[in-house]
Amino acid sequence: MSGEPIEIVNLRREFGSFVAVDNLNLEIKKNSFTGFLGPNGAGKSTTLKILTNLIHATSGQAYLNGIDVVSNPREALSNVGTVVETPEFYPYLTPRQTMRYVGEIIGMDRESISAQTEEILEKVKMTEWGDKKLGTFSKGMRQRIALGQALLNDPKVIILDEPTSGLDPRGMAEMREILKNLRTNTNDLTIMMSSHILHEVSDLCDRVAMINHGKLLVHDTIDMVKAIADYRGITIRMLEEPTPQILERIKGLDNVVDAQRNGGNECIVKIKGGAYEQEKLFNDISSLGIRIFSLSEIENSLETVYLDLIKETK
Repeated sequence: MSGEPIEIVNLRREFGSFVAVDNLNLEIKKNSFTGFLGPNGAGKSTTLKILTNLIHATSGQAYLNGIDVVSNPREALSNVGTVVETPEFYPYLTPRQTMRYVGEIIGMDRESISAQTEEILEKVKMTEWGDKKLGTFSKGMRQRIALGQALLNDPKVIILDEPTSGLDPRGMAEMREILKNLRTNTNDLTIMMSSHILHEVSDLCDRVAMINHGKLLVHDTIDMVKAIADYRGITIRMLEEPTPQILERIKGLDNVVDAQRNGGNECIVKIKGGAYEQEKLFNDISSLGIRIFSLSEIENSLETVYLDLIKETK
C-alpha cells in the first residue's frame, strides 16, 4: 500500500474477449489535480467505474484512502465525491431538495445538510436557482448540481468522468472556472478527472496520467510529461510564402523532422536537438537563399506528447 488517496494495483477488466483495462497500476498523489487522458475506448471510464464500485474488476485491486473498494465499498467511498455518469435527477425537485435527499441517504444530519447546501450552491454558482425545479435546467446547470452533490459530505477525494462533456462553450467555461476555484480554495483535496480535451487538462491539472488499450503510458507532472517530446517546434516567418518546394528543401536539412506551412508566410519546423541545432537551422535555411523575418520556439505542448504516445501504441 502506497498511502496515496487513490491506488490501482494490477487492475484488469474483461468484457468477453475484449480487455478494457489491462493490468493497470496507478497511484494518484495526495492534493493533486490529475488529468486522466486517453482516446475513446482507452479504458478511462471503465477504470473510474471500478474505482466507484459501479462495476467490478476481473482481477486486481482498487483502493480509496487505503480501503479496498471491492471488499468494503461503503467505507471506501464514504469520503469520496463522484460524478461518473451523466447525472439524472428527479425533475420535480429543486437543488435544495435534491441536496437534502442525497444528504439523508448518506447519513448526514439536517443541520449539516442545510449548512453545506448553501455553501455548495455558492461554490457551483447556483444559489439563485436553489428553489427552481431541476426539470427546467440546462445540461450545464444540471452538471453543476451533480458536482455540488458530490461535494456535499466535504470529501477529500473527487472523481470526475469528463465533467464538461456535451456542454456548450459557455457551460464548459463555467464548469472549468468552478473546478479551478474549487482546487485553489480547498485544502487537502485530491481530484482525478478523465477528459479528452487536452487544453482543459493543461489549464486545470498539475499532473497527468495517460492510458491506451487499458495500459498506462505515462504518469507525471504536466511539465515533466511535456518534456518527453524529443523534438522542439520552431515557428519561422519568412519574407515570402513557404511554397511546397521551399518546405521540401527545409525537410532535407540536418535534424529536421518535419516542416509544414502555418498560414501566410509562416511555417512550423520540428527539429531534434537543442539551442545549437536551432542556431544551425537558422544558418542552414539562410544558406538556401530563404529570407527569414523571425524565428521563435514553440513550447512542447501536452497535445504533442499525447499524439506521439498514442501513435506509438496503436
